[in-house]
Amino acid sequence: MEKKSFKDTGLHLLKKGQKGLVHAIFSRFGVIILLFAIQAIILLSVLIIFQSFAPEFFGGGLLIGLVVSLHILNTRIDPTAKLTWVILVMALPIFGTLLFFYTTLEFGHRTLRDRVETLVNSTRKKIPQEKAVLEKFVEKDPGAASIAHYLRRTGCFPVFDGTEVSYLSIGETMFDEVLLQLEKAKHFIFLEYFIIDEGVMWGKILEILAKKAEEGVDVRVMYDGTNEFTNLPHDYPEMLKKLGIKCKVFAPLSPFVSTHYNYRDHRKIMVIDGNTAFTGGINFADRYINKEVVHGHWKDTAVMLKGKAVKGFTLMFLQMWNIDEKEPVFDPFLNFPALPPKNSKGYVIPYGDCPLDRDKVGERVYMDILNRSKRYVHIMTPYLILDSRMETAIKFAAERGVEVAIILPGVPDKFIPYSLAKSHYSVLLDAGVQIYEYEPGFIHAKSFVADDTEGVVGTINLDYRSLYHHFECAAYCYDTKCIGDIEKDFQQTLKKCRCINKSNIWKNYPWLRPVSFFAKLLAPLL
Repeated sequence: MEKKSFKDTGLHLLKKGQKGLVHAIFSRFGVIILLFAIQAIILLSVLIIFQSFAPEFFGGGLLIGLVVSLHILNTRIDPTAKLTWVILVMALPIFGTLLFFYTTLEFGHRTLRDRVETLVNSTRKKIPQEKAVLEKFVEKDPGAASIAHYLRRTGCFPVFDGTEVSYLSIGETMFDEVLLQLEKAKHFIFLEYFIIDEGVMWGKILEILAKKAEEGVDVRVMYDGTNEFTNLPHDYPEMLKKLGIKCKVFAPLSPFVSTHYNYRDHRKIMVIDGNTAFTGGINFADRYINKEVVHGHWKDTAVMLKGKAVKGFTLMFLQMWNIDEKEPVFDPFLNFPALPPKNSKGYVIPYGDCPLDRDKVGERVYMDILNRSKRYVHIMTPYLILDSRMETAIKFAAERGVEVAIILPGVPDKFIPYSLAKSHYSVLLDAGVQIYEYEPGFIHAKSFVADDTEGVVGTINLDYRSLYHHFECAAYCYDTKCIGDIEKDFQQTLKKCRCINKSNIWKNYPWLRPVSFFAKLLAPLL
C-alpha cells in the first residue's frame, strides 16, 4: 500500500470534535468510563451491604482491622504510607482491608512486572562498564562515585565519560534544538514521552518525523495511555502508522479495573542515531513552550547529551518498547557508534526508575546528593509531597549548615498537591531550608545541583507518584560543563521568586490550609 505523506493525511490538525464533550461521551473512552463506573457501583454496593451489618460485624471488623494493621506495620511499605493505611483500616475495617489488599496484591500488573524484570535482567550487561572510566571517577571523588556502584546494581546504568551535556533552561530553547537535531537524523529516532498533544510544538516535530520516515529513518513513538483522556484519540497509533511511524501506547485504557493503571510511563526520552539524546521535564504540548498559557509562565528545563552516555537512554527506550515484543531487538541500535565530542569533561550516568521493583532509585539518588553535600543543594520541583525519609534528608542537610534552597510554583496547576507542598513548608523552614515560589507562573523543572560539582536533570518530581508509582528517568552529571549553567539558571530564576516565611505560607490561598490537613492523610495514596 502506498504510504501517504504528512500533508496528504492532514494529521497535523485533529478534528475539533475529537476532544470535545460529545466525543468523550460517545467514543471508546466514554464506553470505558461507563464500564469503570458500573464496576465501581457494584464494588461499592457490596461494601455498603457489608457495612450495613455494622452491629454484627463491629467486633469482627475491629479484629480484622487489628490483624491487618499489624500486617501493614511489618511490611516494607514507607513508614508514612503505613500510618495512612493503618488509620484507614481501623476507621473502615472492611473497606480499608479490601482496598489495601487490592492495591498491594499486584492485581492486573503481575504480567507487566514479570516482563519488565525479565527485560532488565537480560540486558544488565548490554552496555559494559568501562573499567578505566569507573576507576578515574572513584579516584576523583570516591563519595560521588559510590552512586555509580548503586546505580549499576539496580540496572544497566554505567558511568560514562566522553559525553557533552548541554543544559536547556526553557522549553522554547529545547524545542528549537530538538527541531535542529531531528533534521540531522540518518538512522533512527526514538521518542518516549508522558504527554503528546496536538498543536504548534507537536505539529512541527511530527512533520519532521514523517519526512524522516519517508527517507527510511526508523521512527518510533511511545506515549503514556493517559493521553487518551484528553489529548489524543485511541486510534492515534494507526494514524501515525500511515506516515510510516511506529507507535505504541503504554498501558492504554481498557474497561477493566486494575492496579496496572497506577503505574504510568512518566519518562521523557528522545534518542537520535544513538549519538544525541534529550531528557528533562518537557513534554510535547504547547504549554511547555508557552504557546498556550494555562498557569502563567511555564518554566521547564531539559538536557541534551551528545556522545557515549546516549547509549544509556537508547537502552531505556528499548526496554520499554520491547515489553510486548516476542523477540526483543537491542544490539543493532546499541552498536551505533557514539562519537565523543571534543573537549568533553566529567562523568554522566543516565538512569531510570521502575515502580515494579523495591529500589526507589530516584529518591535514593536525590538523598545521596543531599547527604554528601558540603556547601549547597539547589532544587527546582513542581511538587513537594515528601515521605518521612526524604523530608528528613532535606532537613538534615540544612541543619548541618548546607544551604538548601527549593524553588516551587507560584501558580498551582493542581490545588491538592499545592496544598500538600505547603504543608511541608513550616517544618522545612524551621530546619533552615529556604523556600521560594516562582511568581510568574508554574515551575515544571526537576533539577538538583550541588556544590558546583554535580547535578541531576530529569523527569523525577519530589512527590509520591514520581518516587513510588511512575517509570522515570534522569541524567546524573558530575563535573560536566553544564553544572555551572544549571546553577546560573537557578540564580536567575530566583530573582523572579518570592521568599516564603511562616507569615506568608498561606497568604494567596488561605482556604487551602484546612484542605491540607485532610489531604496529608491520603498523600501516600494520591
